[in-house]
Amino acid sequence: MLQKSRIALISTGGTFEKTYDELQGVLDNRAGTLDVVLASIVLNGVEIVRVPLMNKDSLLMTPQDHELIVHTATSMAAGHDGVVIVHGTDRLAVTGELMHAAGTPRVPVVLTGAMRPYVMRNTDALQNLTEALLAVQLMAPGVYVAMHNQVLRFPGVMKDKERGTFVRADGHA
Repeated sequence: MLQKSRIALISTGGTFEKTYDELQGVLDNRAGTLDVVLASIVLNGVEIVRVPLMNKDSLLMTPQDHELIVHTATSMAAGHDGVVIVHGTDRLAVTGELMHAAGTPRVPVVLTGAMRPYVMRNTDALQNLTEALLAVQLMAPGVYVAMHNQVLRFPGVMKDKERGTFVRADGHA
């Protein structure tokens, strides 16, 4: 029997996990959706180790939050075959750059997120998580973002708000 890949999945919140609060009439990070998403994906040969770290809009993240994510990902990389971080897209590049600056991890670390919450009909969340889970098994050790049918390696990755995706700092996907 083949040994399963052990992937640490760190959740930090972001748009991916926002749900609709009907009392306030807003999308908010109150209840996570990641377990529902994972239940809908066929993960043959993969064991997911969930690490629910926080559930924040990344615009509200502090430098301490970014450091906690980097520390947790580094720790998880020591005992797993890969690490996926579900992160808000507005500050994802900050965490990616900090993770890269900490040194090349032993295994691939892949950040992903969503431009539209999982609970919306036209979400990109499921696609992006699926791509990240595949990328973490295929890429060499390093720090990446996987979204919208592309995998980009840090450093030099940024969010292009006009295009609604991530690009190299030189503007190319």
